[in-house]
Amino acid sequence: MIRATLLAVTVLALSAQTLPKPPVPTEDATIERFRAHAKPRKVAPAAALSAEERNTIRRFKEAKPSVVFVSAVAPVRDLRTMDETKIPTARGTGFVWDEWGHVVTNHHIITVEDGGKRLGDVSEVEVTLSDGKTYKGRVIGTSFAYDIAVLQVFAPLDAMPPIPLGRSKTLQVGQTVLAIGNPFGLDHSLSRGVVSGVKDRGIDTGYNTHILNAIQTDAAVNPGNSGGPLLDSGGRLVGMNTAIMATKGEGSVGVGFAIPVDTLNQIVPQLIARERLVSRRMGFDVLGAAAALQKFGLTRGLLVIKVDPDTPAGRAGLRALELDERGTVKAPGDILLGYQGRVIENEGQFMAMLELEPPADEVVFDVQRGDQVIKVVLHLNKKGEGSPEEKVRKPVIPAV
Repeated sequence: MIRATLLAVTVLALSAQTLPKPPVPTEDATIERFRAHAKPRKVAPAAALSAEERNTIRRFKEAKPSVVFVSAVAPVRDLRTMDETKIPTARGTGFVWDEWGHVVTNHHIITVEDGGKRLGDVSEVEVTLSDGKTYKGRVIGTSFAYDIAVLQVFAPLDAMPPIPLGRSKTLQVGQTVLAIGNPFGLDHSLSRGVVSGVKDRGIDTGYNTHILNAIQTDAAVNPGNSGGPLLDSGGRLVGMNTAIMATKGEGSVGVGFAIPVDTLNQIVPQLIARERLVSRRMGFDVLGAAAALQKFGLTRGLLVIKVDPDTPAGRAGLRALELDERGTVKAPGDILLGYQGRVIENEGQFMAMLELEPPADEVVFDVQRGDQVIKVVLHLNKKGEGSPEEKVRKPVIPAV
């Protein structure tokens, strides 16, 4: 039995050696063979959208007409031809607040900076609606402390439906939120996430203020989303996207923060009504820190450039800068170094202090006058009390 088996195996092996081998197709032949099968593929049947997906799509479509693209523009003059052109300085997002053409966005979008130094705010913006049409807008109200700006947009009112308002106080961790904005200039982009935190969250502004009760979310927020709406699953505004947590060189890491709508609903009407939160008038104007550095080499404080008579500043004897016809300094103005015992770093930070703590009946400035630092007291509610000299206290600190 064993011998027969071996013989059979040998015969089979000899037969296999005599059979011709099939040709091995080359790569080119394979490619050409499969090209013949090129045709559009059959589309697989679509699954029904989930209720959650349908709601997200609906809320985006409803909110889109209320979300705008904001481009801050600043005038630049050609020194050779003296022609003036306007260039964009910053871009972001905004949303329609009410039926009167008011748009809310972040204050930092309208801020002009150079090398990290604040140069000032623009007064004009260009606002592009969801239909792609662009209209002129003007800044009519700003808050440094809360990083809020209000724009009046000169567009047809029926093209600017206001966004529905919700409440931020009742938000819960885990609740679905939608963020709409223009990240990196990609208009009307939607991201979806949840409320990640509401307790002990805050946003630090560039003016040493801290916006309380901020909403933390993992909805993707990137540069260009600033000023855009954060919506709940019902399509109501619950916050304004404002900041991201970022690590050096990595950009967004999935932690975003929004100013709560309850704060917006308190601040925005005041800005629309009277431009700023500070209603108490002191009666003086200052030159911004960047301009004062450029023109006069001032490295700290705010330079007083105007004092109105019969105002708290005028009655207190605050002194303004005086220039002759050629722009030469005739009399140096007072330099405001401190307010109510705190150092004044720049005009934005000073305004933020006034917003967070409205001036009392009596306020005290640390003022550099000449080579000395003195205290100047302004009485905001009293008129005609004593002479200006009585409002100026004796020097307390030598100037440095």
